[in-house]
Amino acid sequence: MTDGIVSKMKTPFNKFLYLGFLLLGMYQALYAKDYMQATASLGIGLAFDPFNTEQKWNDRPTWQKAILIVHLALVAAMFGFGIGLQDK
Repeated sequence: MTDGIVSKMKTPFNKFLYLGFLLLGMYQALYAKDYMQATASLGIGLAFDPFNTEQKWNDRPTWQKAILIVHLALVAAMFGFGIGLQDK
């Protein structure tokens, strides 16, 4: 019985954490102009998969894969941008 409750609660909790880290990263990038901290926050957000965590990668719909891949690409781009600004 406890396993059912935990599995039902895991996905909404992950969604809140994912959105929280996404918003924090956007704030840090756009307002605080701290790109490396924003990269860290956005990267940590990826650890909290907002979709069904029990579903294997190959079984996921294409749109879910696209969202996660684009998110990862933005984290990598922001990392490069942050490193480039530090390289003056």
